[in-house]
Amino acid sequence: MIDLERIQAFLDELLVERGLADHTITAYRNDLEAFAAFLQAHGGDLSTASREDLSAWLADLAQRGLMASSVARKLSAVRRLFRHLLERGVRGDDPSRLLSAPKKRRTLPKVLDESEVEALIAAPDRATPLGLRDAAMLEILYATGMRVSELVSIGFGDLNAEAGFFRVVGKGDKERLVLVHAPALELLDRYVRQVRPLLMAGSPPTDALFVTARGEAMTRQNFWYLIRRHAAMAGILKTISPHGLRHSFATHLVKHGADLRGVQMLLGHAQVTTTEIYTHVANDRLRQVHARYHPRSGRVQES
Repeated sequence: MIDLERIQAFLDELLVERGLADHTITAYRNDLEAFAAFLQAHGGDLSTASREDLSAWLADLAQRGLMASSVARKLSAVRRLFRHLLERGVRGDDPSRLLSAPKKRRTLPKVLDESEVEALIAAPDRATPLGLRDAAMLEILYATGMRVSELVSIGFGDLNAEAGFFRVVGKGDKERLVLVHAPALELLDRYVRQVRPLLMAGSPPTDALFVTARGEAMTRQNFWYLIRRHAAMAGILKTISPHGLRHSFATHLVKHGADLRGVQMLLGHAQVTTTEIYTHVANDRLRQVHARYHPRSGRVQES
């Protein structure tokens, strides 16, 4: 079958020029051969396929119940194949050019409830130097909603304790100020005065605010290992994702009345659409307000 030969030529080029891994090539092969089989079953092939044929193929994938992420991956492979065929003169057009990938459903990441956050922050033994450090980091992470990568990158010059904020550099090297409340600052002050000098003794100097037991800058991986350990100590059965406390921070703010625009600014999202994953939390709160205060929400009407 000539389509299989064209697919093989495309895969050979990917393997040689792009150096893709074997499992990636295998995934491409499976997706493209299935696409070619669909075209053949409908009386077409790669050289004659139209945009309508591709739309029918996408509709078939959706009918079969494939997740949007899987459909998007298959469409990406097909697009690359058609660009290859266009560049090689097999086709004079690219029928996939104007097709849109299905939108992935946005879901709210798993979060900790407020009692679980309290238990997590209370888990480290603050009578020990490392426990006090861990408690300070957990307290600040939940107080600010910053990313873990931002937390471990903080230097001494990024803290303005008097004004109560950190300067952080987020995605795309964008700077923003994150607010931090007094209890977190007090715990941080104890760490800086009592613990950090002990950890830094005999180690090369570093501007990193948070350091390991060996006086090295804390890494994202190190800190999330500590979080998982403290979660286990606190009896938290949920698997805490790398953004667990960040999403808990945002969810709890919205739950208590914060508007999405304000949460967007605190999280450092470039667009409010990113923050809209928390909309259902706000909607739940509005439903509770409506049910409680609307005169015809189910309360017995006075005659």
